Amino acid sequence: MTSAPGLMGFWITALIILVATVEEAQMNKVKTPDILFPPACPKMTNLKNICELGQYRPRYPDKSLPLTGYSDLRRRANAINRLESWYDICCHEQNAPPDSQILCCAEQAWKQALSQFCVEEYSTMSAAYECCEYKNVARWTCFDSELPNPDYDKKPDYIAPIMPREPGFTFNSDAC
Repeated sequence: MTSAPGLMGFWITALIILVATVEEAQMNKVKTPDILFPPACPKMTNLKNICELGQYRPRYPDKSLPLTGYSDLRRRANAINRLESWYDICCHEQNAPPDSQILCCAEQAWKQALSQFCVEEYSTMSAAYECCEYKNVARWTCFDSELPNPDYDKKPDYIAPIMPREPGFTFNSDAC
């Protein structure tokens, strides 16, 4: 038979452990970032910001995302990281081409990054992002609507972390 004081001590200990566990979980919880997706299609009107403000737009390193769940946000974050990396190629590694060539490169990067995003969306068991259901011009029109940052403005008081270069993009100047 268990005594009342012994049982009470057990419950107090269990409660302390539970509170400590909940507090630790709250401290280790990663806030889900607000991912600026979809990105706007490059145009002459936003090209200057694409090229000059890239280091001031959000990037999403793995540590900024929850460890489990939210795979849709992770795919969106990866698409943004990939696209920003490829914009850097278009804007800074082409030996100062005319703006029309930079724009053509940025458009290719945008379409390729979003095409890859759609391939990744369809590789999961969850429903794909709505725009991925369309093909060709309809897909690009869909992605270029309801934009969170159409002008590629910078995020105040933000400097992007150094991110590794994303492989997989080669500018095709013959397609311009």
